[in-house]
Amino acid sequence: MNGAAVTDNVRAALWFALSFVAIVAVWQWYAQSGLASKLLPAPSAVALNFFDAVRDPFYDHGQNDKGIGLHLLASLGRVAAGFGIAVVIGIPLGILIGLSPVAAKALDPYVQVLRPVSPLAWLPIGLALLKSSASTALFVIAISSLWPILLNTIFGVRAINPLYLSVARTLGTSRWETLRRIVLPAAAPAIVGGLRIGIGIAWLVIIAAEMLMGGTGIGYFVWNEWNNLDVSSIITAILVIGVVGLALDRLFGLLHARVSFSE
Repeated sequence: MNGAAVTDNVRAALWFALSFVAIVAVWQWYAQSGLASKLLPAPSAVALNFFDAVRDPFYDHGQNDKGIGLHLLASLGRVAAGFGIAVVIGIPLGILIGLSPVAAKALDPYVQVLRPVSPLAWLPIGLALLKSSASTALFVIAISSLWPILLNTIFGVRAINPLYLSVARTLGTSRWETLRRIVLPAAAPAIVGGLRIGIGIAWLVIIAAEMLMGGTGIGYFVWNEWNNLDVSSIITAILVIGVVGLALDRLFGLLHARVSFSE
């Protein structure tokens, strides 16, 4: 890392620290000014609540009194399952559409009609189809995170130089070998880019779905704490949601950098 990059990092860290202090100061003033609702806690109250929540995150005192860690694990499990379904469907289907003009023309109307639908609009459809809130959560995650995975896979496959595919056919390379040695390596950066977007959507969707469906999960935790008028716990949950979302994004960002470097 050169000197200019180090200087930029130091300046960015300084600006972050100053902006953070300013935000906390304005928040403290606003909470004490009487302009906000009495429900709005001061930063000090949120800090105490946050450290109390992370100190014992896995306690279980019944349905409506569980540690935030248990809710977080439940949400991550649903996201992993729903996102996995989207990956299993989106990547093969994207490769098929990317390689086949006929499949592209046949399936494009479905993609264009269904892609803009709001994730929450799928909740009643999922309940009608599956008759289970747990299965509906997976359905909503899968169908919401499917589109960036599918579209990025299509884009990655179509961006492959046709000459490579022509040479493979000329040499008598099997379809499986062509897929393994040419298509997947060439399309990998675009595919992982779609996975990165998809995991962010999956994490966003599960919070909203759990708020509406109840049960266990970080979204349900937020809604339950609102029913208890505990805004400090809600802000704590928002911080946890944001940190986990950042971690998931960085994880796929590292994967994207690796496949792009090895291309």
